[in-house]
Amino acid sequence: MCGIAGFWAAPDAEAGLRARADAMAGRLRHRGPDDDGVWVDAEVGLALGFRRLAIVDLSPAGCQPMRSESERYVVVFNGEIYNFPELRVELEGKGHRLRGHSDTEVLLASVEEWGLEPALERFAGMYAFALWDRRERRLALVRDRVGIKPLYYGWTPDGTFLFGSELKALRAHPSFRPEVDRGALTLLLRHSYIPWPHAIYGGVRQLAPGHVLTVRCPSPVGKPLVTGDRCQGWGRGPEEADVSLRQYWSAREAAERGQAAPFVGGAEEATEALDALLRDAVRSHMIADVPLGAFLSGGIDSSTVVALMQAQSTQRVRTFSIGFHEAGYDEATHARAVADHLGTDHTELYVTAKEAQAVIPRLPEIYDEPFADASQIPTYLVSQLARRHVTVALSGDGGDELFGGYNRYFMAHPLWQRMRWLPSGARRQVAASIQAVPPRVLDRLVSLPLRLAGKSAYDGIAGEKLHRLGEFLSEQTAEGLYRRMVSHWQEPGDVVLGGREPATPLTEPEKWPALPDFRQRMMYLDLVTYLPGDILTKVDRASMAASLEARVPLLDHRVVEFAQRVPLEMKFREGGGKWLLRQVLQRYVPRALIDRPKMGFGVPIDSWLRGALREWAEALLDERRLRREGFFDPAPIRVRWQEHLSGRRNWQYPLWDVLMFQAWRERWMSGGA
Repeated sequence: MCGIAGFWAAPDAEAGLRARADAMAGRLRHRGPDDDGVWVDAEVGLALGFRRLAIVDLSPAGCQPMRSESERYVVVFNGEIYNFPELRVELEGKGHRLRGHSDTEVLLASVEEWGLEPALERFAGMYAFALWDRRERRLALVRDRVGIKPLYYGWTPDGTFLFGSELKALRAHPSFRPEVDRGALTLLLRHSYIPWPHAIYGGVRQLAPGHVLTVRCPSPVGKPLVTGDRCQGWGRGPEEADVSLRQYWSAREAAERGQAAPFVGGAEEATEALDALLRDAVRSHMIADVPLGAFLSGGIDSSTVVALMQAQSTQRVRTFSIGFHEAGYDEATHARAVADHLGTDHTELYVTAKEAQAVIPRLPEIYDEPFADASQIPTYLVSQLARRHVTVALSGDGGDELFGGYNRYFMAHPLWQRMRWLPSGARRQVAASIQAVPPRVLDRLVSLPLRLAGKSAYDGIAGEKLHRLGEFLSEQTAEGLYRRMVSHWQEPGDVVLGGREPATPLTEPEKWPALPDFRQRMMYLDLVTYLPGDILTKVDRASMAASLEARVPLLDHRVVEFAQRVPLEMKFREGGGKWLLRQVLQRYVPRALIDRPKMGFGVPIDSWLRGALREWAEALLDERRLRREGFFDPAPIRVRWQEHLSGRRNWQYPLWDVLMFQAWRERWMSGGA
C-alpha cells in the first residue's frame, strides 16, 4: 500500500516545496496509482509527499497526507495496521471521534492518545511512515518490526534531509548527488542484496527494522526552540542536526525471551496454539475493501496461508501460481493439487523462457538498487498475474526463517558436528586435496559407479558440491561456516576496486542473542539479515511494481515471538524442518500433497547465461568496459565467466551479482533519471 517521500531543508516558498515533494512522490506512482497528495510546512522547509494504493477506506477520508484530530500531527503512511478495528473501539471509548474508517486515522489517534512508541507497541502490522509533530518541530521515521516495508533516508551535500520508500524518490530531489558506495557494493557481491543499514548510494541508509529515527529542528544558537521560531541554521547535515535512532522492538530480545521461557506443552498443544495464532493472523490480514487473493506455490508456507484463508472465507479464495516448462523449476502442478483440494478459484500461468527473460531489462527499474536474487523474475511475473484479478495478495514468506525450512539448516549443523572434531590442519589438507581436482573429474569419478550399477539418475553436480565441501572444511567456527554458505563472493573486497566490506548484523557477534544451538543461531541471523534484505525486498519491489499489495501473515509479530518459544525438536523432526507448521497444515491438506523436497522459486540462470543471455552478459562483462568504469577488477570476473561458459564450473550466482550491478549502473548512473 502506497509510497511515501519527503524532505526537510531550509525554509522556502510553499510552491517550491510542493513542486519538489510532488516530483519525489511522482516517481513512486507504481506504488500508489489511485491518488496523490503533498503537505508542506513552509516556515520550517518540510514537505511530505504521498502516492496511494487504496485498500481500506476508499473514500476521501482515507487520503494522505493526513492530519490528526488536534492537527498536531501529520503523517504519510505506507502499509497496514491489521488490528486497527480493535484499536479504534478502544480509542472511541476514550472520546476520539474518527471521521473515516482507515487504519491511518487510527494510527494518528493512537499517537495522540498514548505517544509514538507506546502506540507502536500496540500495532500489529507492516509499515513505514513519516510522522511530523508540528508542535515539537520533530520528524519521526518508523519501520515495522521485521522490515516488511522499506524506508531510505539521508542527507544531501547541502544538508537537505531526504526520505522515501524507494531510492528513485530521493533521486528526484534536485539536491541529491548519486555516488556509489563501494562498501555497499562489496556487500552486494557477498549476499546478492545490500543489507541494512547500508544502501548503494553514499550518504543514504536503510532504516533498520523495528527502529524510529527522529530528526528535530535545530534551535538558533543559545536559544531554546519555541513555537513560532524558524529553523535557523538548517542545512548543516547529520553531524549538527538533532538526530536520534531508537529501537522499539528487538529480534534479539524476542529470541532471548523465547529461550528463557520456551513453550512447555506437548506437540498437540503446540499445534493447537500455532493453529489458533495463525488463523487470527490470516483473518486480520484479509481485511480489505478491494479484491483479495494469495500466491500459492504448493509448498508448506503458502499452502498453510491459503488453507487458513479458505477455512475462514465464505467465498472461494483467489489463488495464483506461475509455472515453467523447464524441469526442476515448475511448482505449478503442486500448487494446482493443493488448490483443487482446498477448492480455491485458482489461476496459473505457464511462462516460456523468452517471456521470463523479457523481464530482465526492467529489473533495474523494478528493484531500484542492485538486487541479484534471480527469483526476482518469477516473483514479478506472479505479481503481474495476480494484479489482473486482485489488489491484495497474501504470501507465505517467513516460514523458513521461523520454523526451520532452509536446506542450509540441515547441511551446516551435521557438517559442523562432524568437522569440529578434526584438527584444523587436517581439515585444510582434506580441503586442499578436494579442490585440487577439477569438478568435471570429480563428476566422472562419482558417476562411474552409478553407471556401472545401471543407474542413470545422476544430476551431474557432485563436483560442484564436493568443491563447496572443500571450502566449508576450511572454516574454524560454526558462524564462519554459515557465513560461507550464504556468501557468493568469498572475498568481495578483492573484486571491488577501493571497496572495504562494512559491518553488518552478520559480522557483529557481540550483538547476537545467547542461543546454544547452531541451528537457532542460523535462523536468528536469517531473520535479521536474509529475510528483510532479500526475501521481503524482493516481494515488496516486485508486487509494488505491479501496483499489488503483498501481505505476509506468517510475519505477524505475535507469530514471530511464538516461534522463538517453540523448542527445536518441534521444528526439526522426521528428517526435515518446519515440523510444527506441517502439523498445522495437515489439519487442512493431506500429507501426500505436501510431503516433498523443498524447491526454490527460481529460473535456470545458469543455462540462460550460456545461451539466450550470453550476448547481453558479455557486453556487461566486457573486460575493457569493466576497466573503463572502474568499479571491478576484471580478472576474477572474466575467469569465472569463461569457466561458466565452458561448463567447467557453475558460477551463475556470483556472475548474476555483477550483472545486476552493471545493468543497474547502466540505467541509473549513466544519465538515467
